[in-house]
Amino acid sequence: MKKAIVLSSGGVDSTVCVAMAVAKFGAENVATTSIFYGQKHNKELECARKVADFYNLKHYEFDLSSVLQFSNCSLLSQSSQAIEHKSYEQQIADNKAAAENIAQANPEAAQTAAAKGKVSTYVPFRNGLMLSVCASLAQSIFENDDVEIYLGAHGDDAAGNAYADCSEAFVSTISKAISIGTYEQVRVTAPFAGLSKAEVVKKGLELKVPFELTWSCYEGGEKPCGTCGTCIDRARAFAANNAEDPAL
Repeated sequence: MKKAIVLSSGGVDSTVCVAMAVAKFGAENVATTSIFYGQKHNKELECARKVADFYNLKHYEFDLSSVLQFSNCSLLSQSSQAIEHKSYEQQIADNKAAAENIAQANPEAAQTAAAKGKVSTYVPFRNGLMLSVCASLAQSIFENDDVEIYLGAHGDDAAGNAYADCSEAFVSTISKAISIGTYEQVRVTAPFAGLSKAEVVKKGLELKVPFELTWSCYEGGEKPCGTCGTCIDRARAFAANNAEDPAL
């Protein structure tokens, strides 16, 4: 029997993955998983539950906050950094410019993370941690089945190396590792790895995804801020499809 577990953040990309998995396997063969990793707000977890309820799916939640308690990523509650309110492209450009200035003074620093494009909202190896949890869960709840873990990473996430754990190279490598470690029972699929967010939204519109239930903003206010990197990406994606965002 074929089963699926969707790593659900309650956002656009993972919710489209949920719709795709349900269409392919049937709701009775799909479960969703959400992770609390110490983020500043619970909006995404609340939305993931709503999405699971909408599709009548079993939903599992795990707490990995202790693993990431030492990180200063701006998304985390203990961080001293504020969330940046600019596009990913601008963040990457600013980071690279800063790295170049540092490198002029210290050539050995030319290969810093900033020079490689990493943005402040990159959570250390987050997707690796979450996918590992899903793999273990898959073998526990679907002991005798083949399982696909759906990851909503898309091409825009990996562009400029903003999020290294969203790249096609990362996905293919960790999928192979998970397959080996689970006796080829479990594998990772990232259907949007080579696509833009606009193409993800297009697929979601075709599947009539309940985008009104989703949350993308890095801030936890009553309404999306509209100016953080993920809000900007989301707005562009809906605009590219000439569609209104029902969550606004």
